[in-house]
Amino acid sequence: MKRLLVIVLCGFAGFAAVPHRAAADTCGIPTKGTLWVDFADGSVPFWQLFARPGVIAAAANFIYPPQLRAAGARTVYWDMNFRLRVGTPLEPFDPAVVINRANRLYSTAAMSSGCSRPMIAENELNGANTLTPWTATNAQYRRNVLIYVQTLAALGAKPVILVPSAPYMGGEAADWWRQISNYADIVRESYFHARPVAKQGPVEGSRTLRAMFRKRIAEFTDVGIPASKLGLMLGFQTTRGAGGREGAPRKAWLQVTKLQALAARQVAGETRLRSLWSWGWAAWTKAQADPDKPAAACVYLWTRNPKLCDGPAMAGPTFNTSRTEGQLVLGPGTRCTLYGRPITERTIAGLTAVTGDGDAAFSAAFGRAVTTALVPLKAKQIVLAERAIVTGRFGGSYGRYRAALAKAHASLGTARGVIADELRRMAIGPGMRVGSPSSADVREYYQTYGESQARLVQTKSAAPWLGNRKRGFALESTAPPQLFSIRQGGWRKVRTMRGTYQVRALGSPVPLGAIPFGLARPAVVTALRTLAQADRYEAWLLARERALVEQALCRRDVQPQTGVVPLTDYLPFLAAD
Repeated sequence: MKRLLVIVLCGFAGFAAVPHRAAADTCGIPTKGTLWVDFADGSVPFWQLFARPGVIAAAANFIYPPQLRAAGARTVYWDMNFRLRVGTPLEPFDPAVVINRANRLYSTAAMSSGCSRPMIAENELNGANTLTPWTATNAQYRRNVLIYVQTLAALGAKPVILVPSAPYMGGEAADWWRQISNYADIVRESYFHARPVAKQGPVEGSRTLRAMFRKRIAEFTDVGIPASKLGLMLGFQTTRGAGGREGAPRKAWLQVTKLQALAARQVAGETRLRSLWSWGWAAWTKAQADPDKPAAACVYLWTRNPKLCDGPAMAGPTFNTSRTEGQLVLGPGTRCTLYGRPITERTIAGLTAVTGDGDAAFSAAFGRAVTTALVPLKAKQIVLAERAIVTGRFGGSYGRYRAALAKAHASLGTARGVIADELRRMAIGPGMRVGSPSSADVREYYQTYGESQARLVQTKSAAPWLGNRKRGFALESTAPPQLFSIRQGGWRKVRTMRGTYQVRALGSPVPLGAIPFGLARPAVVTALRTLAQADRYEAWLLARERALVEQALCRRDVQPQTGVVPLTDYLPFLAAD
């Protein structure tokens, strides 16, 4: 294809324009940043709405562009009939005709724009999704498009090709697209129905829009075309079947208009997109003359910059004026927020060091955010629980405690986060009803864990590890470890993550199997109910995560995987008593 293209261009060199000396002006169009361009020629009944400083308006011919500029707007030239310049995939023009028409259109656009380096929007490419190998006529059509934009670029213009459908990138097609991007910007038309997005609401609806826009951009960036050569065109059509309003009520359509602008701005910022275009404001037919279009256009401008139009006033009192609801407004170092509560990169990094798995760490951090909303804790509660762990499991030695953390690759902050998880689990879990274990389950546990330690103790207050009783056998699987080392006889103060208990050992530790089954049964039932509550808690947490994951606002909309990550499997010495 490249070799044939060179022959064609050389064969018609006599018709090609002489490369224009680079002009100093850019027609007032910024050369850096993302451009917002709005279709606003005479077919738009309210074109004056766009005639103001801060707006770049796309218009054709010689009547409206000067008026738009006189009011403070910048202009780009809009060529509605690209097919009249290059032909069609079935009937492509002779390349000499293409070069001639490129020269003529450049002259028209330069005069209309009042400058020598006009931006020219070409509406629109035919057959973007045509598979290769191309037919002879389609191959010539594609060559014509390339010749056309090369000619315009040589003259100093900034051509922009509008693409209405998903581009085919297989075979030689990808090479063609990359060649085009050397001479022209590429704008992907991205239209959708407002009704489904409105129904989703600001959080999920905004995510849907952002995902669509990212997908449209990736169609080109995946084959090496930089986002700085790409744009998106947003549709505000009101004729059914064309995308856009699609019969949505006024209130819903205006809200989606706002969300569409916000989503486009977010994705443009992420990718450093060159341009964002609006389309659909025109009224060539009676059906297109929607009375709500001026309000939608004003909302669209206001969303971009409140100084451009008073969107809330035109939209009316029922309009939701928030420009942050459902948006990725994330502070530095924040991966996600859940109802305003941050999930930080620091937290995820700390858990990744422990688990060795970034996805698992992200899931664990999300689960923490879910429970934090239900059980807020004070720093003092966490410190006291940590002190109990150090006292009961490390003999009061913070040095041994820190050494254990270091061995598990856990920082002090990460450890305290896990301790807080356990405190919240202890606050939520006991409220979950579980049935009594069967006699067979009790017998099986007694036999399976017969070698585990048990000890008869008494407490001054009801203890959960005694089944909320004050006397009974404590099992090492559920009771604080200190119970098995205190001296028999007098009352001892035992500090646990649940609080401090006065405990008296009534006997020495013995294997569970050495205790008659009838006497051991209450302790075994308590242990089984504790296990059942743990299972019930995990099932509840998973269900809550699944219900709330779509409400989380995460960087680039990368949501966490839902799943319960047992962090105490990695840090068992932090597990609740």
